[in-house]
Amino acid sequence: MSVITATTKQNAGPWMTLRRRRQFAGFLFTLPALALVIGFIGIPIGQAIYYSFTSWNGLTSQWIGPSTWSQAFHNSNLWTALQNNALLLLSVPFALGLPLCIAVLLHQRVAGWKVFRSIYFMPTAISWVVLGLVAERFFAYQGTLNSIIHFFGFSHTNTNMLGYESTALSALGITFVFTMIGTNTMLFLTGLATLDPTLEEAARIDGAGRWRIFRSITLPHLSRFIQLAFVMTVIALFSALFSLIFVMTGGGPGYATTTMEFLIYQTGFNQGDFGTAALYGIILFVLTAIVGIVQLRLIGSDE
Repeated sequence: MSVITATTKQNAGPWMTLRRRRQFAGFLFTLPALALVIGFIGIPIGQAIYYSFTSWNGLTSQWIGPSTWSQAFHNSNLWTALQNNALLLLSVPFALGLPLCIAVLLHQRVAGWKVFRSIYFMPTAISWVVLGLVAERFFAYQGTLNSIIHFFGFSHTNTNMLGYESTALSALGITFVFTMIGTNTMLFLTGLATLDPTLEEAARIDGAGRWRIFRSITLPHLSRFIQLAFVMTVIALFSALFSLIFVMTGGGPGYATTTMEFLIYQTGFNQGDFGTAALYGIILFVLTAIVGIVQLRLIGSDE
């Protein structure tokens, strides 16, 4: 028994040495990328954490301490921005459901599917600033929406969704859903392209209807793509709405459409309080990091 153990150790020696060399080589190859991550992400995050405890006007800073955080969390504008972000999450099911329905129809190659695919993808190729300007004109008091309403005979009905606190956030959410349709549709079409058509044919032979095929075959096959689209949509909701808000509402009326990222801009560049803006940036970073962790859990799950 001891002879066998000694022989095994002798054979394992060169293998372990080769394995350590490979690990060391892999570590060396990752050093440049690690240095870039630390330089362009790690250091700025560390600086933001430091400045969040200071009173910083962009030029000079004065250390204050943890009281900056307690003051920030007593600011009603922060809670309004968080509430607006939470309410905008209600648009996520529409930003996923509509592209999913469109992708399923396009996958069945209905008449003119190539033209429709280009039309639905077009918003993705257009700047969000341009889309925001179009949306601002659409929802304006004398805009396209009222023209459509008057066309159908409701001449005495006028809307101004961007002018009221109760409707401005809804207009922003509708615009956000429109901007995400192209990206998510293409993502779902990619997933449908990997679906084995023989599975659907076998289900039809067994007598399954379209809804049963969609529920039992198509939807489970797209689960990974839906998870990815969900994470991308939520991250965009938290960190990519600035251009839409800036051109559509400017965060108003009041703070009705001010989200976390726009609050960072207002606090830093409008009020000159870059220390508090850095603090808000840390909060936004934590929120998006939570979404990223959820993404890793979903993608890494066995189910």
